[in-house]
Amino acid sequence: MKITVSRKAHFNAAHRLYRPDWSFEKNDSVFGKCNNANFHGHNYELVASVTGAVNPETGYVIDIKTLADLIYDEVEVSFDHKNLNLDVPEFAELIPTAEHIAYVIWRKLRKRLDPALDLEITLYETPRNFVTYRGE
Repeated sequence: MKITVSRKAHFNAAHRLYRPDWSFEKNDSVFGKCNNANFHGHNYELVASVTGAVNPETGYVIDIKTLADLIYDEVEVSFDHKNLNLDVPEFAELIPTAEHIAYVIWRKLRKRLDPALDLEITLYETPRNFVTYRGE
């Protein structure tokens, strides 16, 4: 039997969608108001879901406290109240779109989880705009 366990978290962060190798006009055309030179912020909502077999000894797929601690250590400490472009090394060469942020979070959590567990990240940039990454 496989079960999915999910933990929600949130963080607030600023970013700018911008390619330095493009002209201002091209950046503005592609990224619009997200290309604001003074950055802009979001109240991100994160759902980290772990799927696996239930351990017959504990009844857990993963201890939810363990998952909460991983999210805190790897995501909240690293991203909360930060400028993703300037303060988070993973975005030095990677545009901090919702897609890329979800990917980076997946990689950070994946390295600390049992390989037998599947991981899915859903990241809400706004209540209506969200992305999901499963490591594919």
